[in-house]
Amino acid sequence: MAKTSTAPFAQTPKNPTAVTTAACASINGDTPTNTVLLLTAGTEGALLTSLTAMPRGTVTPSNLLLFLSTDGGTTKRLIDSELMAAHTVATTTAIPETAFGRYSDDTPLRLQASASLYVGNQVTLADGVVWSAQYTDF
Repeated sequence: MAKTSTAPFAQTPKNPTAVTTAACASINGDTPTNTVLLLTAGTEGALLTSLTAMPRGTVTPSNLLLFLSTDGGTTKRLIDSELMAAHTVATTTAIPETAFGRYSDDTPLRLQASASLYVGNQVTLADGVVWSAQYTDF
């Protein structure tokens, strides 16, 4: 982005989704396994304002993980996690969302140009966990 004295405003709202099924492992380093790309910021950066996850099947408690990569996915650094509670999916109950509470319109995650967010969960769920984000490119 060119230097300017005028405040830049976010331009293009986006709502990506992803599904994780396999258990994410090797989170103690920079190359975790079984992560899924959720989004890549535009060429001038982006603001993430919402991140949630929902199980598509009955789930035991599961650690949900968020990774940041600034080098095209070669290095993925763990930057956040939330605990998804156990839930039995049934036709008579709502499926609860697990929200990553740090991100909102008031406190967005600021992403540099072309940065990527990857997601993972530490419990295998064959039916999958659906991730949903709201972000805006500059």
